[in-house]
Amino acid sequence: MSTEVTPVHAAVREHYAGHARAGSSCCSPGADAACCDDASYSVQLLEGLPADVAGFTLGCGNPIDAAALRPGETVLDLGSGGGLDCFLAAKQVGPAGRVVGVDMTPEMLERARAAAARIGAVNVEFRQGFLESLPVADGSVDAVISNCVINLSPDKPQVFREIARVLKPGGRVAVSDIVIDGEMPAALRDDPEAWSACLAGAIDWREYAQGLEQAGLIEVKVQPRNGGRAPKNEPYSAMVTARKPGA
Repeated sequence: MSTEVTPVHAAVREHYAGHARAGSSCCSPGADAACCDDASYSVQLLEGLPADVAGFTLGCGNPIDAAALRPGETVLDLGSGGGLDCFLAAKQVGPAGRVVGVDMTPEMLERARAAAARIGAVNVEFRQGFLESLPVADGSVDAVISNCVINLSPDKPQVFREIARVLKPGGRVAVSDIVIDGEMPAALRDDPEAWSACLAGAIDWREYAQGLEQAGLIEVKVQPRNGGRAPKNEPYSAMVTARKPGA
């Protein structure tokens, strides 16, 4: 399935290519606070990674802990960026496991592949592609993770269908993402730059959950990451979990 490069795709790709070229995370001075949450990873989880790899984060949470990964599993990271979550997942699935990162931005892929070679992450590979048309075989993945990326897609129902397609029966989803309790103002939603900043693309958490269910996933939960109540009509970070029916 081919994916048309929309104005949203183009704006998002250039935005994150800039981060890759500059080596700046979303938590760097002057960066986008909406996607900034480097405190989500424990010191123990980041142990052993070079500082420039561990500190290059563009996420809004920690999907690794929620995924409860096991040795030997195959993991898919949607919008893998500089590769941080892939490298963390690789440590948990071990030499018998495998991690695939998919990203549409060549500069991010170059950075991630260089980091993988430097740290010897031989069970990780990075592929160029769109979330709406994943370069991954049907039923080949035990767990899908993602960190503040699905909100950037202009066609989330298609992303949800792709997640369901690539998961094995019984496979699971652990996604940290930006959602909203309410509706995003139209002026903001139509602004490509606001999409890049993880704001305009946020949808109501109920719509997010329904989209996963309509794609065929079950046990869907969308919960504020901090465990508190969701603010009304303001984007917030949520942990999203789900499962594909089957063994």
